[in-house]
Amino acid sequence: MTQEPDGLDGLVRKRVRALRAAQGWSLDDLAHRCHLSPSTLSRIETGGRRIALDQLTAIARALGTTLDQLVETAADDVVIRPVRDRSRGLTHWPMRGDPGVTVVRMRVTSPPQDSPAALRAHPGREWFTVLAGTAELLLGERRLRIEEGEAAEFPTMLPHALGAVGGPADVLGVFDREGRRAHLRGQGRRG
Repeated sequence: MTQEPDGLDGLVRKRVRALRAAQGWSLDDLAHRCHLSPSTLSRIETGGRRIALDQLTAIARALGTTLDQLVETAADDVVIRPVRDRSRGLTHWPMRGDPGVTVVRMRVTSPPQDSPAALRAHPGREWFTVLAGTAELLLGERRLRIEEGEAAEFPTMLPHALGAVGGPADVLGVFDREGRRAHLRGQGRRG
């Protein structure tokens, strides 16, 4: 008896097959990793067999994902509307899948201030890329130029500040909750 191809069951089967293919694994490879027979796994992927919870848990573990991620239904609204602060030249998008993470586009117009009060330090890591212009990152005792198309990632316990060199720089950054608190004070959405 073939299971219905639509709905959550069909979505889970497609995800298992897609994740297996993304790893470059054959049915035999995944079957070995999750302790199922290749024929059982094939019938699970094609809808020829019901998926038991213990089998799905083993498959998720073997694929390096979680049961929650395998059965998560598609969000109705996948478009995230930007929140703009024109006075500060900031646009940010909160990440629904990880509420502690925010993606921020900033226009940096002045060089970084290297006064001790301007340097920030907080737990976590930050990542940013320069979309246009040239940015300058003060990181501890170092002064780094990040050109258009380059990115930087660093531990944020090092005192740091960001500015522009030779004109405005457009920067796209990813901030965790601590980075958002430290750098986006005054934003409508704080964590």
